[in-house]
Amino acid sequence: MDKVWVIIRKEWAEVFKNKFVLFTVAFMPLLFTAIPLVILYTMRSASPEEALGLGEIPPEFALVCGDLAGAACAQFVIVSQFLMLFLLMPVIIPVTIASYSIVGEKRTRTLEPLLATPISTLELLAGKALGAALPAVIVTWGAYALFVAGALLVTGNPALAGLLLKPLWLLAIAVVGPLLAVAAVSMAVMVSSRVNDPRVAEQVSALVMLPVLGFFMAQTFGLITINQTLILWLALLLLAVDAGLLALAIQLFQRETILTRWK
Repeated sequence: MDKVWVIIRKEWAEVFKNKFVLFTVAFMPLLFTAIPLVILYTMRSASPEEALGLGEIPPEFALVCGDLAGAACAQFVIVSQFLMLFLLMPVIIPVTIASYSIVGEKRTRTLEPLLATPISTLELLAGKALGAALPAVIVTWGAYALFVAGALLVTGNPALAGLLLKPLWLLAIAVVGPLLAVAAVSMAVMVSSRVNDPRVAEQVSALVMLPVLGFFMAQTFGLITINQTLILWLALLLLAVDAGLLALAIQLFQRETILTRWK
């Protein structure tokens, strides 16, 4: 782990010199946190029916809202639509960091001496993966904590803020989020080990965001309901996907020939 930690510190020292990376890590979580809080604020004086854009509140919303009723129920239903925003953070942030990781080292000519060290491929990729995933997970957890505190402050309703700490949200943020970060990093490492341009690496790696965006759109249009069972199945699926992607990333990163392929 000492070698892995050295790689992580090296990654952070080099990657966070890039202003675009810093902007992505700092600004995007604040934006994604502010959007639902602003919506909560603007809904304070609206009736439940006006907030939901419905003639009346459907009875099935009682299953979602628990003890909440009226405007508080409407607020929680609206805010619940933004759960997927908090699952986009651990995808976008590590893709941005990892895309600059290998390609950036190739451009600065620091990858050659790194590959010449006695560090194994697994240790090297683990250091780079954790260097990209850890900031994303920490920032996502921080944004979520800020969101819960902000929801309590804006609404003044502890019951609504309490629903944001239900197992559904905690599983999504604490388990699915890190698993998505690992998937994003694995994709970024595979792509960045094969291309020369960080922008190309980031754009191709960003394809991993499509499933999350698909869930967000499906939820918005009422095609699916995000519940605890779905989140559990998603976590199990991501465990299998992450294992496969990590194994593939190690296979594709052939340190003996990778430098000769970059021209």
